[in-house]
Amino acid sequence: MLTDYHTHTERGPYTVAWLEDFLKVAKSRNIEEYGVSEHAYRFKETAHLLDNPWVRERKTETLDEYYAMVQDARKVGHRVKFGVELDYIPGIDHELEAFIKSYPFDYVIGSVHWLGSFGFDLAEMKEQWANRDLKKTYDEYFTILSQMVESQLFDFVGHADVIKVFGHEPDDPVFLQEWYERLAELFAKHDQVVEVSTAGLRKPVGKMYPAPDFLKACYRHQVPIVINSDAHRPEDVGADYDTAVSYAKEAGYSSLITFESHRRSVVPLG
Repeated sequence: MLTDYHTHTERGPYTVAWLEDFLKVAKSRNIEEYGVSEHAYRFKETAHLLDNPWVRERKTETLDEYYAMVQDARKVGHRVKFGVELDYIPGIDHELEAFIKSYPFDYVIGSVHWLGSFGFDLAEMKEQWANRDLKKTYDEYFTILSQMVESQLFDFVGHADVIKVFGHEPDDPVFLQEWYERLAELFAKHDQVVEVSTAGLRKPVGKMYPAPDFLKACYRHQVPIVINSDAHRPEDVGADYDTAVSYAKEAGYSSLITFESHRRSVVPLG
């Protein structure tokens, strides 16, 4: 079985017709469980959770419009899971929890995209990398990721090492391996699911998320996985899944997690 729960329809209108472009590609690539997971920062209802100049310009939609698209798709017979990708910001766990409970999500992806005011994966801010200490930046990112997992608010971790998106990676395998082991142990302790994402193959880094040694550490600690594309265009739904399935199997995995109303099921991989 294959899934793709991490997809974004934000480049078009919240209509069934637009969503069907994504669903057609999913079907053509034998994806049996498809879900949308719009970025929560786009919605006016999340103004109290994340607010900065970059986000403010893009907070133009409402969750009701988004949810209505999913409901309309279901009414005409499409099987679509309702998700959201939510930025973890330290110190607002209660507010995040209240938001998560405010809509009937099938799953909520926990992601870290911001280190203070630094949107480290944004093209508009990538020049800031030149002025940052690489190890300290990774320490900051992985520390916030750890806090996110400890919050136990999310159904799975999105692109766990997305910090490498522009190809900035410490030339210190011991430093990275120590973090991989620490995080994998933390994922297991808090019964967390981690995402295997093909998105990095379409980014400047040109690599899967998470790194091979990171994924192997997760397997050793019996951390379950989902496989997703993080598609922002219809043509990227299920992209590079042959690579993703082989990648996961090489790490030792033979099963995936599926979600419905935050409830998990285990299914065979691929």
